[in-house]
Amino acid sequence: MSFRVITKKRLHDSATHYPDAREALQIWLLGITSIEAHNLTELRTRFPSADLVGRLTVFNVGGNKYRLITRVEYQRGEVYIRGFLTHAEYNKGVWKNDDWF
Repeated sequence: MSFRVITKKRLHDSATHYPDAREALQIWLLGITSIEAHNLTELRTRFPSADLVGRLTVFNVGGNKYRLITRVEYQRGEVYIRGFLTHAEYNKGVWKNDDWF
């Protein structure tokens, strides 16, 4: 079972807000919906830079220029888009607050 992406609208909104990220987001979406992974180790076969931060999985997108913050539910085969930030915004750490989402 490949992954289903929940809240694709957030990807679309991110690509609108950051036009230079559009192609990278499309590549990520194609990649995540075409693989089957049961855990982070398997996910890293396609996305080697994916990191687990608490319960969230963070992907480097656009040549490390952006961070895509997700919640991956391996059992259900779902990926929830939680946020999309520039590298600088991500490094500020505000997204780690529970109320950021």
